Formats: sequence, structure tokens, C-alpha cells
Amino acid sequence: MAKRKNDNLRLGEALQEFISENKLQKGMDRVNAREAWKNLMGNGVNNYTTAIELRNDTLFVSLSSSVLREELSLGKSKIIKLLNEELGKDLITKIVLR
Repeated sequence: MAKRKNDNLRLGEALQEFISENKLQKGMDRVNAREAWKNLMGNGVNNYTTAIELRNDTLFVSLSSSVLREELSLGKSKIIKLLNEELGKDLITKIVLR
């Protein structure tokens, strides 16, 4: 069990410390990547999105529309840039549309 610290921390700092001590950052990155995709793509694309998974630095997105998949594949580099800006760090380097 961890020792109790007497110094006061802000809630954000305490949560960040908890995440780093328990090695939860990868899981948080996965959740944040899903949320970033949903926020950036909007309802039109989200209606056809069936699964979003982050593995290492690659975002795998399953789409139910082949036409939409082809349309999005033309702008992969821009999508990667927008997602990384939304996440606040360079987390995604490649997108695979399935």
C-alpha cells in the first residue's frame, strides 16, 4: 500500500500521478483516441463507424460503408494531423480503414 503524502495536490495532478504510478497511460490513450475520432468526424461518419482501436501508434477504424472508407482514405494525413492536435500529442502515426 502506498504511503500517504501530506502535501496538497490539485485533483488533476493527483489523477495524473495515479495514472502514471499504475501504468494506465496506454489505456487512457486508447479511450482518448476513440473520443477524438467521435468528436472530429461528427455524426455522419460515426453512423458508419463500427469499431475504433488504437494499437501502438496505429488507429484501426472499421467502417460499414466502402464508399466512405474510400473517401476518408484520400485524406488520411490530414485526419492524423487533426486527431493528434485534438489529443495534444503525437500519438497516432498511421490510420488503417477497414
